[in-house]
Amino acid sequence: MNRWMNLVVVLLVAFAGGLALAQEGSVSDPTTTSPPTPGSDTEPSFISPEAEIEAKVEEKVQELAQQVDQNEQAQIASAGILKQIYLLAERLSFPLFHAIAFALMVAGVVSYALQLTLGKLFVLARMSLSPTEILSDAKGLAISLVGLVLTTQAAAQNSTFTQSPAAVLTSTTAGAAVGYLFYRWGKLQELQAADGRKVVPPPSDSAKK
Repeated sequence: MNRWMNLVVVLLVAFAGGLALAQEGSVSDPTTTSPPTPGSDTEPSFISPEAEIEAKVEEKVQELAQQVDQNEQAQIASAGILKQIYLLAERLSFPLFHAIAFALMVAGVVSYALQLTLGKLFVLARMSLSPTEILSDAKGLAISLVGLVLTTQAAAQNSTFTQSPAAVLTSTTAGAAVGYLFYRWGKLQELQAADGRKVVPPPSDSAKK
């Protein structure tokens, strides 16, 4: 009986060893593999100096942000700023405030959108255009759009303003009217500035005499 048990153990060990050798043989040897062909995934990619510098700058910015996040004084200052805003938001969480804020944001969107389109066409018709005014109006339009979205979200969560179609339509109409008035005012100022930028030709010799 012991002989049969020993024979079975020897056969099992031999079978396990052969299976292990077969698995090792199926794994390709890295020294015998062919070099990667161009365009393959294993081909080393070239990193430009600009991309390397950009990656280093991004890494430094992330490290600095992590240091600021872990700084106790920065956490206290951030909490103090947000606390005051939260307290003010709690005190102003009523429908009338959200209606006024909504109207103001609509006024900004209408005013800057018209200023960037129709207003610039009137100025361009006088052969004068200011890149500074374009950037300023674009910034105002972006701020107004962001403010309109945030105001709508806050109103939906903290008041009944968005649940009243009459309130929404009234605020939109009032904001659009105010925005149009500000557009007219801004267009007039830009046209006056365009006239002032015109170069006055020097007087001729006959005019001097």
